[in-house]
Amino acid sequence: MNSTPAASPGQTGPDTTPPGGPLSVTDRTRLRRHAERGKTDRDDLYEVLDAGVVCHLGLVMAGGPVVLPTAYGRRDDTLYLHGSSANRSLLAADGKQVCVTVTHIDGLVCARAAFNHSINYRSAVVFGVAHKIDDRSERLQALEAVTEHLIPGRWAAVRSPTRKELAATIELAVPHAEASVKIRTGPPADEPEDMDLPVWAGVVPIGLAFGAPQPDPSAPPGRDVPAHIAALTRRYGLPGG
Repeated sequence: MNSTPAASPGQTGPDTTPPGGPLSVTDRTRLRRHAERGKTDRDDLYEVLDAGVVCHLGLVMAGGPVVLPTAYGRRDDTLYLHGSSANRSLLAADGKQVCVTVTHIDGLVCARAAFNHSINYRSAVVFGVAHKIDDRSERLQALEAVTEHLIPGRWAAVRSPTRKELAATIELAVPHAEASVKIRTGPPADEPEDMDLPVWAGVVPIGLAFGAPQPDPSAPPGRDVPAHIAALTRRYGLPGG
């Protein structure tokens, strides 16, 4: 495999990009390999983040690295991460430099030579200082962003969190002024001398798909599946499908 869907590591740098502007290149977001796959349009960042389901939060805790998969949502130029108030990693992230990644695997790229095999992907890497949200109104906005990210239309259809439920959760805000986006698409890049080898080459698409909704067995019979739930089955499909 000759590609990696992540930004190259670098030294800690400032968040230099103004909200809404293009993504500025910093030492941490500069791509050292396959720089032609990098994207600096902020809309490309939004597209990768908005299409994801789970992000991975990376931080240093108790002297060692920790990577935590967690639910998230986005509002403008802020990522909201959500989890249990007993989660030590989320609590430790407050006020600390963190790295948040979202990756989509779109296809296996099968080349004629082993070295040229690859993966079609879209990835975003966000660097920033996380902070725990304490204001109740902002916490509700963060929870709404996470809920709507996963199931658009769900927030208006369900009961709002109680004070007790809010006490059991933690919400983190992470600005994404400093971020990198890297995307690979297309067929394999074989060497000219390998093009006539009797080996199948091409791309095997990979996509996230939702199945048919399964009602809670304890729910009253005859209740229709709401439109916002039914819409999930049309939300994702195979790339190019």
